[in-house]
Formats: sequence, structure tokens, C-alpha cells
Amino acid sequence: MAIGWIVFLLLVNNSGTLGNYHDCNVSQRCMKDINIFLWDLNQDEPKEYATLMYDSFGKMGSSVKDGNVNQPGSLQQCRSAIGPGFSAQYCQVFLKQGAIQYFVGICLPDSCREQDVERIVQCDGLQFNQRSLLSPLPPILTNQSYQDIIMTHCLADAVTLDASSVACMCVCCVMLAIPLAATLLRALRRSDPSRMVSPTEHISLSNFYGTLKSNGLSGNEVNGQTLQENGRINPVAEDISQSCLSSCFRAFALQTTSKGVFSTLPSVQSDKYASLNGIRVLSLLWIICGHSAQFPVINNLDNYKTWRKAVQSSPTYVLTISGPVFLAVDTFLLLGGLLSARSLLSSINKAEDHLSLGLVANYLFKRIKRIQPLHLFTMCLTVSLISLVQWGPYWFPFVETLMDCKAYWWANVLLISNLLPVHEICIPWTWYLSLDFQCYATTPLLVYIYRFKRSVFAIVVGSLLVISTVTSAAITACLHLPVFQPSTITTDNYVLYYYVKPYTRYGPFLIGILTGIHLTTKKGQLLKEKWQAALGWFCCLSMMSLLIGLAYLLKETPAYPSVAHALYQGLHRPVWALAVSWIILACEEGYGGFIKTFLSFGVWVPLSNISFACYLVHPIFIILYNGLQETPIHYTDINFMYLFFGHLVLTLVVGCALTVLIEKPYLFLKDKSI
Repeated sequence: MAIGWIVFLLLVNNSGTLGNYHDCNVSQRCMKDINIFLWDLNQDEPKEYATLMYDSFGKMGSSVKDGNVNQPGSLQQCRSAIGPGFSAQYCQVFLKQGAIQYFVGICLPDSCREQDVERIVQCDGLQFNQRSLLSPLPPILTNQSYQDIIMTHCLADAVTLDASSVACMCVCCVMLAIPLAATLLRALRRSDPSRMVSPTEHISLSNFYGTLKSNGLSGNEVNGQTLQENGRINPVAEDISQSCLSSCFRAFALQTTSKGVFSTLPSVQSDKYASLNGIRVLSLLWIICGHSAQFPVINNLDNYKTWRKAVQSSPTYVLTISGPVFLAVDTFLLLGGLLSARSLLSSINKAEDHLSLGLVANYLFKRIKRIQPLHLFTMCLTVSLISLVQWGPYWFPFVETLMDCKAYWWANVLLISNLLPVHEICIPWTWYLSLDFQCYATTPLLVYIYRFKRSVFAIVVGSLLVISTVTSAAITACLHLPVFQPSTITTDNYVLYYYVKPYTRYGPFLIGILTGIHLTTKKGQLLKEKWQAALGWFCCLSMMSLLIGLAYLLKETPAYPSVAHALYQGLHRPVWALAVSWIILACEEGYGGFIKTFLSFGVWVPLSNISFACYLVHPIFIILYNGLQETPIHYTDINFMYLFFGHLVLTLVVGCALTVLIEKPYLFLKDKSI
């Protein structure tokens, strides 16, 4: 038997071979199965499984100079091959050759572990007909023929779940089951014709809308009966406790949460700020378009250099580049500051012009109740999907996100994820929620100073704007940060020290607070003449155009401290916020013209109602699409246009569902009902 095995190895070494497998220190089972595969491949009529495995290996394509360096092979074809005594598994070898980093997909027996694969590649032991199945890129393309191994990874054929993944799936199921159950319960109760409206339900309806008074009776007296009598709880008290549960079910039912979401008319409270709906939706579309174009660029494009050259040379790509496109985030910060100031001042007026610690605590709690349920649901949903999906060759960015969530989920709960290093943020796009809440928490202090003494308020606001501007400029100069670069999002220093930090992004939010205070407390028109409005519009549109145009002039990353880059980085965000605040002010004072008409279209209202859910969920569709690809994406304008519209439609549908199932119920719950 031993002699037969030796003869078999000698025959294999004449055609296909594992090479010096003793030096490779490969496991005996892996070595045996690979040699069987190579033997069957070298027959006059190769076996079908061997042909499939060989054909699944990644091979060099054209346009390497344009960025087509990865060689993914065929994952599904590899997995479909079944050999004698083994199945095929798809593995990736990550290599570095000169300045180029790339991966090659290979198809090996499942008896080979990742350590075996790495050892085989290291000793160049995978050869067929005296040719390596992992041939290096031609030196003419890289100026170097030697390959360095970075890592190897084999993609599992089956999904494996750990405790954290199961816990996240349970959380998602429970959060979805509650509103669905409440909807069914309410539908059943309404369908009962014999059911009469009881005093209990009447009380619960009153409690749901924020009062316990009914028919002139006080909150502890109903139909002449007190809630507490002779030290014992009256049955009416039990009815009221049941009414709290009933109001909770009512708040979670779709019959309640869906009301107003699809309306094309703004609510009474927001009617004065109808232009905000259009601004919010257009900013959201800008962000989705940018993400749809940029996420594939990180690792999925086969012509990255063509894309980079196109977007850096023409302003027509302003919707997809990572310089001006993220001005939409500053627009959101401006709107957040405006609405936070308006909300707090409204609460102060209802509290008879008294700003107390209790009012501030309630103000912050309402914000947490507004963002955290859907935020945490999205985090759990992302972890669940990443755990359940069988990823393709472009898996690595998403698995890293999963590992970050398992280690740093607490930062999302505490809303401090933007303070962590960029490579530790769970669900990277949720950094904005942490930044927004941190800025939101400063509004009560600024409003207090404003009410205390206007001169002190002016000094504080001016100092904060100067500090934010100078800090941004200094960080840009010291770290030589770019202001325009399609791959900016992958630059660690840019994100780590500048992009997500409150001390560099506070300017737009602060300008939003000032705008909100002015619009809420103004006594008369600020704009009294048409020439003032015309001058304002000219300055506004000129500054917006200048900010976008300057990004193209400063597109090169500086190799030294650059004054121009520092000034742009320090000033462009607050200047953009000032321009948008002018648009809002002009629309509110009757000088908006056709721009106000456009921004106030009824179609923006339902889209604005679901914008928060759309922001949170849209990257999930982009990640799923990119991660399930088995071949690279080829950049063309038409391809990316279809990607954007495809992601947008899915985002709107799921965003609408999550708004009524997850977001709205917690907004309808009163503090006493929680």
C-alpha cells in the first residue's frame, strides 16, 4: 500500500504537483487530496470536478494599469465541484507585489485548512504542468516580480452563528413582533360589534393624548368614584392601569403609526417651515447617491482609476465625490440645530417661560427616544445580516464591521461612537447620530445663556465658531489632509482626526441654533426691501458655487502644510450652513420665489417623514449588493445610475416600513406610559 502511494506521488509530480510538500509542512490529508485533484486534472479526459476546480482559479484580466488587479475566480463554480472523498472550498490569497495589493481566488479541497493554504502558497507548491497556479503579475505592470503574502482566507460554505448574532436576531424579531401583535389585537377589538366603549378606554384615550381629565373630572376622580378609598385601590384604578397597557398597544399599532406618514400636507406645527422638507429630502438623496458610488470604489471596481479620473475632472460628478457630497451632512446638522432650538424654546413657553433641569432632562430624553430605538434596531439588523449572508469574494469590509459591533456596540448605545478610532466604529455610518446628539445636548446651555444675557451669548457663540474653524484648519495643515479626493473615506487620518469629531463639525449645528432662535423669537421681518433679498440670494448662490468649485481647484492632497487647504477646510462647512440658512430665512419671509415653491412641494412631506429610517437603512442595501458580487463592478455612468435608483427604491420601501414599525411607536408613547 505504501509503495502504491509513492508511485502515485511520482506520477503526479510529472504533471501536476504540490511541489516540495514536505518542506511546506502541509497536513497529510490536504496533500493527498490536492494530488488526487491534480492527477485527475492531468488525464487525457480530465474529470468534471477537477476541470471545475481548475477553472475556478482567479486569473489575470485586462486593464491592470486601470485598477483591475483582483482575480476573484468563480466562487459558486468552485463550491459546486465534488471530488472523490472531498468537496471543493473557495479560498483567497491576499498578495502584495510592489505597490499593488490584490487577492487571487483559488479552489482547493475542503480538507485544507487556512494554515495549509498559506504554507502551500509560501513555498510555491501549487503547480500544474510546471506552471504555478498563482502566477505573479507581469513585471512590466508592477516593476517587481516577487509576491509577498499578506494573508489567506477560506470562505465557509455554511453560516455559523455565535451568541451575539443570535441575540441580535432575537432583538430584531421582538421589536418587529410587538407592533405587528398590537396591530392584530387592535384590528380584532375593532371588528367585535358587541364591544362598547367603556370608561376605561375613554380614560386611556385621554391619557394617550396627554391628559387624565375627562368631562371636567380630575385625574383621580371618575364618575364620582375616587381611585383610592379606605386605603384600598378602587376598581377604577385597576381600569386606569389597564388603560396604560391599552395605550401602549395603541401607540404600537400600525393603525396609529401609519397616520400622517403618507400625507402630502405638512403638519400644523411644521407648516411655517415647509421648505425644510425639501431641503431634508434633497440632502438625503445626495448622500445616498454619494454612498452608492463610493462604496463600490473601496474594493469592488475593476476600473478604479477611470472612475477617479472622471470625478476629479468634471463638476458634473458633484453628486458622487467625497468632497462636496458630504456638505449634505452639514445641511442635516444645520437643520438639527434649528429644530433643537425651536423645540426647546417651545417647551419653555409651555412651561410658563421657565427653564428647569427637569425640562432639560425631558428634552434630552425625547431625543434619545426619537433616535435610539431605530438606531439600535439597525445595528442588530446589520449584525444579523452580516452573520447570515454567505458573502462573495469581496467580504472583508463587512466582516470587519461585524467584529467592530461585537466589541464596541456599547459606544452606539452611549452615542459616543464618533469618538472611537475609525476602525472601531460599529456600523460606520451611524457616527452621525452620536455627533448629532452631542451637539443637541449643548442647545439647553446656549439657550440658557441667550435668555440670561445677550452680550454673553454673542461672545460664547463667536468663540465657539472661531474655535471650530481654527481647529479644523490646524488639523488639516498639520496632517496634510485633502479637501477633495474620491478615496478620502478610506484615509484613516481624515476620518480619525477630522471628519467625525464634534470640535470640527460643530459650526453648522451652532448656526442652526442661531437660525432657530431667530425664527422662533423674531418680532418682525428681517428682510424689508426686495434689493436686500436679491443681494442675499446672489451671495448665497455665489458662495455655494464657490465652495464646490474650490474643491476642484484644491483636489490634490498637499505634501506640506497648505494655507489654502487649511482655510477651505476650516471655513467651508460654516459658510455652507450660512448659505442654507439664508434659503430657509428667505423662504420663511416671503422672498423664496420658485425655490420656496419647489422646496415646499407636497411630495417632499412623506419622504421627509421617513428620511431618518432611509438614512439608517440605505447603506445596508449597498453593502449587501457589493458583498454578494462574485465579479468586480465596472464603472460607467449608466451602471452607477441604475445602482443609485435600485438602492433608492429599496431604501424607500424598507424605510417606510421601519418608520411605522420601529420609529413612530416610541414617539407616540408618553413618558408615563414607558
